[in-house]
Amino acid sequence: MTASSRPSTAKSLGPSNPYPDLPSLNEREELEEFALRPAPQNRDMKCRITRDKKGLDRGMYPTYYLHLEREDHKKVFLLAGRRRKKSSTSNYLISADPTDLSRDGESFVGKVRSNLVGTKFTIYGSGLNPMKPPKPGPEGTVTYREELASVVYSTNVLGFKGPRKMTVLIPGMTGDRERVEIRPESEHHSILERYKRGETGNLLELHNKTPVWNDETQSYVLNFHGRVTQASVKNFQIIHDNDPDYIVMQFGRVSEEIFTMDFKYPLCALQAFAIALSSFDGKIACE
Repeated sequence: MTASSRPSTAKSLGPSNPYPDLPSLNEREELEEFALRPAPQNRDMKCRITRDKKGLDRGMYPTYYLHLEREDHKKVFLLAGRRRKKSSTSNYLISADPTDLSRDGESFVGKVRSNLVGTKFTIYGSGLNPMKPPKPGPEGTVTYREELASVVYSTNVLGFKGPRKMTVLIPGMTGDRERVEIRPESEHHSILERYKRGETGNLLELHNKTPVWNDETQSYVLNFHGRVTQASVKNFQIIHDNDPDYIVMQFGRVSEEIFTMDFKYPLCALQAFAIALSSFDGKIACE
């Protein structure tokens, strides 16, 4: 698919499904459930992100489409994201419907919100913002939104053109390989505020792998095993410090508007896609 072509709605993985224990992904409900489910262990989820800048305002507010890559090279739509226009900070909406990227749409699954300078991002699932007056459900219950991750980009020393440093904070996993739910009812209990206070219980702290300087190419490089073909400051690999050979996620450019995004357990597709969206954003303090 070229960058200018419009993605279709979700297709079935079909008989050549390389992920036999996953749903066919031909229903919106299945798609949303899959997007939030941690990847199966011992499985690389290979995906591709296409950036669409076509249209009157998409130069400033492009739409990003995430597809799962099949072994027969066909692609299955998973998620779409777009930066909100009337927002004081960078704010991306994520939907399981490529034709409906509205906050109130039925397929809204999450959002990414940054601080003013674009160095700290919080990733939310759907649900209510605890800072706004609650709207009780049918039985008087209130479901606050789940915090799925936070991403912190460290400020580079002035004039240093080296790679950006990332810290990715995600909820820990239970013994049943389910994600610990974090639904803070105030900013004080958010992932970022807990991390600042050193309260890291039920949190996993990940970092980007440090690139190595290559004299021949005069650039910092990482081994993406052929999945990334163009140099970019946005290319990264995410690891846990205790196991630097286990690449939890990798992201990088293959052409002007196409990027690969691969992820593994314990990330889910929504977490990985949102982390990638945060890397697209311009970071005044980091570049």
